[in-house]
Amino acid sequence: MRIIHRLGELRKARAALGRGKLALVPTMGALHEGHLTLVREARQLAEHVAVSIFVNPRQFGANEDLDAYPRQLERDCALLEPEGVELVWAPLPAEMYPEGYATTVSVSGVSQGLCGAARPGHFDGVATVVCKLFNQVEPEVALFGEKDWQQLAVIRRMARDLDLPRPAEIVGVPTVREADGLALSSRNAYLSPDDRARAAVLPAAMKKAIAEISGGTPVAEALERLTVALLAGGFASVDYAELRDADDFALLVERPTAPARLLVAARIGGTRLIDNMAV
Repeated sequence: MRIIHRLGELRKARAALGRGKLALVPTMGALHEGHLTLVREARQLAEHVAVSIFVNPRQFGANEDLDAYPRQLERDCALLEPEGVELVWAPLPAEMYPEGYATTVSVSGVSQGLCGAARPGHFDGVATVVCKLFNQVEPEVALFGEKDWQQLAVIRRMARDLDLPRPAEIVGVPTVREADGLALSSRNAYLSPDDRARAAVLPAAMKKAIAEISGGTPVAEALERLTVALLAGGFASVDYAELRDADDFALLVERPTAPARLLVAARIGGTRLIDNMAV
């Protein structure tokens, strides 16, 4: 497994892979079983697997946790090597955004509302760095977790609208969850033991709301009960709890007749958790 920090070296290593598909798993490091699940799925889809590890400063807001975000490249690489990863692209910020860098990729529509409203500029940073990663690594397939459904929608729209030749396929992989249902996330490490235990109310309340909506309870009523359950269960606030069309992200106020997603963001113990489930 090669760990690469310079773009020139990356391009040589990419060319040296030869024939066969290359799959890319973009990450910000602090890897967990969810990331490794993406890597294992990548191995089923392609002959070669690359993982990028880059804490992207452009997707963090002024008051967010950029400095505190865990950086543990050695540990992450130790997890990746047994999984058959051939290339780890771990550029320094100055390599990704050299002096004078002045370009931003912005995707309207699917980036608006939800996390786009709560974190202004976040999805511009995501779209910009992912576009650069696609151009740098040139994968035939790229894999992302479905835990951030809005991010996945932004990336798919960006690749389609810009006619990017690679990757030819962007694959969403179902969310990996703990035994109590909490979605795996690097930010779970910020939770105290008590808050971690209380956080399990999030997936439980979401499942209950989905059952109520499916059973005919008005959407607004089910979402209000969901919010009340989260606050009663120890969450400090709820950024949003919305039902959206799974494809075009249209806000739904009535029981859906096509695939939809329940999307929630809530804060507990200073940590912002997001989740989504199919309806």
